[in-house]
Amino acid sequence: MCCLTQSVKITSDIDSVRSEIRDNSISVIDVRREGDYKQDHIPNSVNLPLATLLSDDSPENVLKLVNSMGIDNETPVVVYDDTFGALASRVAWTLEWIGHSNVTLLETTYSNWKSLGLEIDSKIPDVSKKDHSMNLQSNILATSEYLESVKSRDDVILIDNRERLNYLEQHIPGAVSLPYRTLASSDGILRSKEDMKRLFDNRDISGDSEIITYCGSVGTLSGLAYYALKSAGLSNTKLYVRSFKEWKNLEKPTDKQQDANYWDLSAE
Repeated sequence: MCCLTQSVKITSDIDSVRSEIRDNSISVIDVRREGDYKQDHIPNSVNLPLATLLSDDSPENVLKLVNSMGIDNETPVVVYDDTFGALASRVAWTLEWIGHSNVTLLETTYSNWKSLGLEIDSKIPDVSKKDHSMNLQSNILATSEYLESVKSRDDVILIDNRERLNYLEQHIPGAVSLPYRTLASSDGILRSKEDMKRLFDNRDISGDSEIITYCGSVGTLSGLAYYALKSAGLSNTKLYVRSFKEWKNLEKPTDKQQDANYWDLSAE
């Protein structure tokens, strides 16, 4: 049974975001490509394409980007994308990493926002630069060195969030498969807290352990899993942000699922 910690707000609901936009009490980040953002976006949102962040995600450059978007330490931030929350999760985690605690994910995608007939705009907002401090949260980041030093411990759970077939073909030794597709609900980027807890309980993923998530290359799918775990109260979680691509490039050991059959492809 999951050992739960204090509940943390992970997603922001549509009605709250609409109200906070009208009150100008929130900063909204659109992580889609610049061309898509310029065509239309949620009103007053600023654009930070994930590719821009990934081109240099050093703490110093991230801080510059955050300041340029008019975000200081106290600014509530909501991040959204159009790819089931994975890209938004990577950006949100990066803000959290540099010390911005008040960041959540929009509960739905931009396409769904539009399909509901909600407000959109093509105007680029005027943003005044602000000063955010740097307070790196090393407790949410796993490096390859850290992972290699702890992955054999009984109190550490390593989660592979890639497609099940990718996991079966090759994965980091000791990893548990939890495909990213299992995390969403029919109408939101994440399941309800109760459904998420059941999902983790069924895989013996417990709050008694330290949990490390990884995916294919840049920490998007595993970033979504990071927030899924936190939504269920499993806060002792780290993101191996460079993920399996780095692990393989470093020629670290890997495992392959032996004698996999049809049922091994099941997401559930």
